Amino acid sequence: MSKVRTLILRAPGTNCDMETAFAFEKAGAETSLIHIGELIRREKMLGDYRIMSFPGGFTYGDDLGAGKVIANEISLKLGEDIALFIENGGLIIGICNGFQTLVKSGILPGPLSPNIRQSVTLTNNDSGKFECRWVYLAANSKSNCIFTKDIERLYLPVAHGEGKLVADAQVLDNLNIVLYYTDEDGNPTMNYPDNPNGSQKSIAGICDNTGHVFALMPHPERYIKGSQHPMWSREGSKKQGDGFKIFQNAVDWVKHL
Repeated sequence: MSKVRTLILRAPGTNCDMETAFAFEKAGAETSLIHIGELIRREKMLGDYRIMSFPGGFTYGDDLGAGKVIANEISLKLGEDIALFIENGGLIIGICNGFQTLVKSGILPGPLSPNIRQSVTLTNNDSGKFECRWVYLAANSKSNCIFTKDIERLYLPVAHGEGKLVADAQVLDNLNIVLYYTDEDGNPTMNYPDNPNGSQKSIAGICDNTGHVFALMPHPERYIKGSQHPMWSREGSKKQGDGFKIFQNAVDWVKHL
């Protein structure tokens, strides 16, 4: 079988595209770094790919808020393409700025439609500052998210200033929550710094109801190799970093269609 074609979306200010491509390639995918303008001008076609990634960074300088400008571009110029991509079984992952983009464009929590209104946002951290630290995460075993299959716990880095997930109570109650910020023992927590941003319900990642569109604030692409752990030289290096399984799950799922 040919390799799983994966589109890594780029825009001005994206800076985690190479790491994301590396993670997917280690998992067996064939990656293409595609500028958003190429999709808008139809020089590249989203339908030629099976996985789409919105990587981290600071698209358009986050000048109107994190992910807001690119979210507007997506909504106005690529919304129909992405809706068809999801309908046809494509997988989407958004990381950090990608998470911000997916909620502000209305792709998450979904379903995506022309009349969809944004119901979730990611806003300024409660700490009032950019948080760059490693956090403990627990996966929700009840979620149907393809990316977190057979994952229980994760230890991953965060790097964001606007990571606090906020929504009305009714929306929160109906979210497909995939990942929680936890303490070292795996208990979901609102306490800082284990919950680095004050996200409601300790939410670190969500998915749409299909299990195909997943987004998270922590950076799994930054912990693919065991030697990327901050304590690897003292505690020993694992064969693979905790983040690798997320990419492996996506590629394996497509391969077995």
